[in-house]
Amino acid sequence: MGQGKTGFVQRLYQKGLARYWARNARVASETNLGTLRFQRQRARKLRQHLNTLISISESRLALPQIGSNAFHKPHGTDWAWRPQLWRAPLDRPGVSSAPNREMLGDEVTLFHDCRVSELTMRQLRNTREADLAPFGLRLDVFRFDGSFLSLVVDLPAPAVDGLKRNHLIRLDTIVELEKPLEIFARLNIKHGPNTEQIVRELPLNEEEIMVEFDLAYSKLNEKRVEKAWIDLIFEGPEMNQIILRDVTISRRPRAEF
Repeated sequence: MGQGKTGFVQRLYQKGLARYWARNARVASETNLGTLRFQRQRARKLRQHLNTLISISESRLALPQIGSNAFHKPHGTDWAWRPQLWRAPLDRPGVSSAPNREMLGDEVTLFHDCRVSELTMRQLRNTREADLAPFGLRLDVFRFDGSFLSLVVDLPAPAVDGLKRNHLIRLDTIVELEKPLEIFARLNIKHGPNTEQIVRELPLNEEEIMVEFDLAYSKLNEKRVEKAWIDLIFEGPEMNQIILRDVTISRRPRAEF
């Protein structure tokens, strides 16, 4: 009984509070500046709490689950990872007229050489039950006067910890295109003064869009590996919308024969 009364009182209080702010908003253009300054300060504090509540509730209620690192991993995988952009909401979800070297999150950077940028990139929410990644990335390319466009994903330190030439590094992605284009994936591994590079074209016409980088054919110095990153290179991107619904990377040692 006591809980019912408490809930009733809370609902009345919330309705009164909503009416109070609605009334203040309606007359804000005529409110004296001293009162308006005080109301603005209170409203900003309230907005901060409301934004936090909205952000957390949307994250928890969204499909799939925020922070998910669940995806198919080949047998023998010893490291697997989904970058933050596809895993968790970003503080700044997008940018328009994106300049060269513009970052979205801490791990993804856009590179291009356009004189005038007509590029936008935005994190979007994946809501289909078929999607394992909570978020996706949308690139909108309008007029393109540059010679290259690439998205660089910096791999975390565990990706190269104990990395050997008998490792296979696998990239899986889900891509949606407004019109066809070619996308290449280039693995870069810095070892000492040298950088090993392996390039693969994404098989966009296949159901499973996946490439593997076999380090057995590289000249990798296992004792001097420092860091690694993957470039996604878009050929002829003008007047196109590119959505990367998911990007995951894993590694596993090659089976010994």
